[in-house]
Formats: sequence, C-alpha cells, structure tokens
Amino acid sequence: MFFNSNQNKTFMEREIYAQPKILSDILDCYVKDDEIVMELPDNVDKVLLVASGSSYNCARLGADLFDKIANIEAGAIYSGEFLLKSVVPAEERILYIFITQSGETSDTNKALMKAKECNLRTCCITNYENSSIWKLADYKINCHAGEEKSIAATKSLSAQALCLALIVLKYAKSKGIDIKTWLDGYKSIPQEINNALSLRPKIQKYAKMLLAYNNIIVSADGLDYALAREASLKMKETTYLNINSYILGEFMHGHVAVLNKKSAFIYVVTDNLNYAATKNLIKIKKDYKPFILLIGNINDKINVNINLNLNIENVVVKSFAILVIAQLFALEMAMRLRHNVDKPKGLEKVIQ
Repeated sequence: MFFNSNQNKTFMEREIYAQPKILSDILDCYVKDDEIVMELPDNVDKVLLVASGSSYNCARLGADLFDKIANIEAGAIYSGEFLLKSVVPAEERILYIFITQSGETSDTNKALMKAKECNLRTCCITNYENSSIWKLADYKINCHAGEEKSIAATKSLSAQALCLALIVLKYAKSKGIDIKTWLDGYKSIPQEINNALSLRPKIQKYAKMLLAYNNIIVSADGLDYALAREASLKMKETTYLNINSYILGEFMHGHVAVLNKKSAFIYVVTDNLNYAATKNLIKIKKDYKPFILLIGNINDKINVNINLNLNIENVVVKSFAILVIAQLFALEMAMRLRHNVDKPKGLEKVIQ
C-alpha cells in the first residue's frame, strides 16, 4: 500500500489518500458472498439520476454504467433543471436516484420533494443518515465516506460512485446478466487507487507543466466524459484557471477555436481510442499544436507530449483510478499556486 503521512497535510490531501480504505469498507459493507446487499425496488426499467456539482458528474457516470452494464435506460439531470421542468417522466417502473454528499443540498432536496409530490419512486445516495434527504427518500444508500472537510469533493465523490456502480450491478443481475467479471474487477479498485496514488511524483512534474497554460481543455467521449467533467471541475475550483470540459466530437464544432490561444489539451480515455477520436486528436495536434496530455491508454498514432498510461483492463476500475489522478492534479496545481485547497476563494459546500 502506498503510504502517505497525514502530518502537516491539507484536508484535501488526507481525504484523497483515505479513499482506498473507504472504498474497501464500502465493498465489505454491500458485497456479501458475491451478492450485492442493498434495499432497492424491484421491476426497474428506467433510471433518472438527479444531482448537482461533483455529484452530478457521478450521476453522469452512473447513467452510462446503467446503459453499458445493465442494459437499463438511464439519464442524468441537474437538480436545478429538474425543478424547472413542467412535466417529469412518471412511468410505473422508473426509479429516481438523488445524490448529495451532505444530504442537505437545497436544490437536490427540493427536487426529491417534487418527485414525492408526483408519487415517484425515490432513492438517495448520501453520506449522512438522518439528513433531510435520508428522511424523505423511499430507499436509502449510505456511501460511508465520513466527514469531508475540504470544499472540493474527493472521497465523497468516489464513495458515491462506487455505491452507484454496485446498484448498477444489482439491477444487472436481476435481469439475468452475469456480473461476476465486473464484481471481481470492483474488488480491485482500492488497490488500483493505491497504484494511482503512487504516480504522484509524475503528476507533480506534469502539473507544473500544465500551469504554463491559462487555457486548459479536458475532453473525452462516451463513458469517459463524466471523468473529464469531474477533472475539469476539480482543477477549476482549486486553481481558478479557465479549465473547461467537452465531449470531443462536440468540441470540434466551433469550440475548437479556443485552441488558437496557447493551450493545454487533456484527453481522458479508459478504453482503446476509436477511429473518430483518433482522427480528431490528430487534427487538433496538426492544426493547433497544443500541449497534449493523454490519460488512460497508450496510442501510438497520436504524437502527444505526455502519455500517462494506466495498465487496467476493466474500464470501470480505470475510471476510479482516473478520478484520483484528476484529484492529484488539482491538488498539485493549486498548491503550486499557493491557494488554500481546503477553502477555495468564494466557494463553500452548498447546503442552503
């Protein structure tokens, strides 16, 4: 196990390094003899995930996992957008999942109240039992992350994501899908996060390189876009730099013009690069010549500046490792800028 002393460390750093133990405990709590032990409703054909901030990025990831693993239609929506909807889907076999670290996130809680008024089936994933959302939801999952003192969500995000990934497997199994390979992979997540933490010396070096650019793009496709969004958010809220995320295909429709300024371009990928992504990245390199950092997989067709390769076969497991790498980049960049990583200027955990 990669060891890091907590002496004189920020809360953000401590919470990043707490993740292997927290995720191991979650697996011990909810996986018994390869059965996922969670109280959830039966007969679910569609899932809608509602959240804000980092929890929304978790919801995006979960929606893609429902589709990829369980063959269940799923979508994610911001809590504020859900509140603005005049009509919400109300099919009998739909499940609404609300995700909030504190259980007191105002717009998420109001969204759940709206769902309850519409007689919808509701589930919450939260870090606090007896919180407002815990009392309101029909079904409740404690993500067991412990108190999170840093403003930037790290351990709570990964804990929520693992709970959601286990919910996906539970529903996949109920549909007759063999989940053994996926579940075996999940059991390796704590160790793979330790392996990701051991990359910190490289990340320190690369973080210094990224700070030479005021314009940073984080991009991905498909399942990986949720990871790009979270990486962008973590770096943005701790560094205050102009860091934005895009689906790569959409980025090529006009947004790519931002690369006319001196830029760094980060592409996140958990699987082999497809033809379209490879073609777009080659075009970006040729036309704009940004500093390119590829995180996840090796690709010898693209001349990148840095390739941070992760030798992890299971794409879900690799997703957790990439989340931690993004957190380390945010931490290192902010520390070099001498920012207070625990209390970024003007930010607070939104619970009102």
